[in-house]
Amino acid sequence: MPTIKEVRIPDIGNFDSIDVIEVLVKEGDIVKAEDALITLESEKATMDIPAPWSGKVTAVRTRVGEKVSEGSLILMMEVAEEGKAAAEKPATAAPQPAAPVATTAPAAIAPVKTVVPVAPAAPVAQAPHADIGENTKVHGSPSVRAFARELGVNLALVNGSGPKRRILKEDVQAFVKAELSRPRGGAAGGTGLSVLEMPQVDFAKFGAIEVRPLTKIKKVSGANLHRNWVTAPHVTQHEEADITELEAFRKAMSDEAQKQGVRLTLPAFLIKAMAAALKAHPNFNTSLSADGESLVFKQYIHIGMAVDTPDGLVVPVIRNADQKGVLDLARELMTISQKARDKKLTPGEMQGGSISISSLGGIGGSFFTPIINLPEVAVLGISRATMKPVWNGKEFVPRLMLPLSLSYDHRVIDGAQGARFITDLSQMLADVRRLLL
Repeated sequence: MPTIKEVRIPDIGNFDSIDVIEVLVKEGDIVKAEDALITLESEKATMDIPAPWSGKVTAVRTRVGEKVSEGSLILMMEVAEEGKAAAEKPATAAPQPAAPVATTAPAAIAPVKTVVPVAPAAPVAQAPHADIGENTKVHGSPSVRAFARELGVNLALVNGSGPKRRILKEDVQAFVKAELSRPRGGAAGGTGLSVLEMPQVDFAKFGAIEVRPLTKIKKVSGANLHRNWVTAPHVTQHEEADITELEAFRKAMSDEAQKQGVRLTLPAFLIKAMAAALKAHPNFNTSLSADGESLVFKQYIHIGMAVDTPDGLVVPVIRNADQKGVLDLARELMTISQKARDKKLTPGEMQGGSISISSLGGIGGSFFTPIINLPEVAVLGISRATMKPVWNGKEFVPRLMLPLSLSYDHRVIDGAQGARFITDLSQMLADVRRLLL
């Protein structure tokens, strides 16, 4: 006999409330287990909440714009008797993230306000801010309205891309980005970004084309990357680390690691060395305050590791990396990398990093300029290691050299500090015994 069951919000991480941006079902719909019911959005990611059972939706108890937390009632569902086995699965199964959208913490939003030009000719400046919340023609969640007020954006001027033209946070970010790209002339007083507007080109005139929409991750992370690049004055320091002995040690230990179910990879050693380097150079484990007047020194060491997924790049964070051994780090890397590719990362797993690592070693290349993941102050880029002849004082010998590219925020880190950091990191990788000191 069918029974009526409650479907509630499962564990969604360290969030007291999170916005419902889309309700994907209605009363009377037939759903299968793991079908998405609603979409939630935090500052870092969006996630779909799946159905714990197969059945029929009898009543929807949440709506778009509502703030929910763990245990909030989503809907009522009629579940068939044969679904008992599935029903015994806890309703607190981990949510399936649909598209983690950014690797920057909310504190990094503040610098955007300082670069939005206010000029008589700018549409943003012409629109009164106080009327935003009273404009009944605008459809947007409370969090989107609050975000727009922070940036001084009149939502009446923003085109919504959500269901029924609902305005999403990405729409506000895209509007601000477009405004920053407009030529302002002298009216902006030199405070804005006076760049030429992108020309409208009809590429079909030159041959056959195909238009593919950007993934949500790429759209939102693109706006964040643009902000990070223009906000923080980047300096990139390059170095090569001799990892000949490290690689020999890694290979020698790989069979033992395999017996423990761990794939021992170079990034695990990189994270361990990075944690030690942060302890020796605490200025790299900081963030600028929102007003830019002070420096926040972090007493923890959490390291982000960029993971390439079909939808774009995401940066899960390994916490307390300084307190873990190389095998523990390798095991955790395997877990979070798989979760990222399966879209199962929660927003909390992509927050709170001290510094990030972006590795292209599996693809190739020599050196590159990684973009800082604000509000962090530095990022390390890794390229493919190659065998090179190195002079040892008597003769050239073959050594395995790993290219390192360290980008840092010049407002916080000066050139001498950057050189010392990457030199120490290179020496740790050249002789892993230094990690024991």
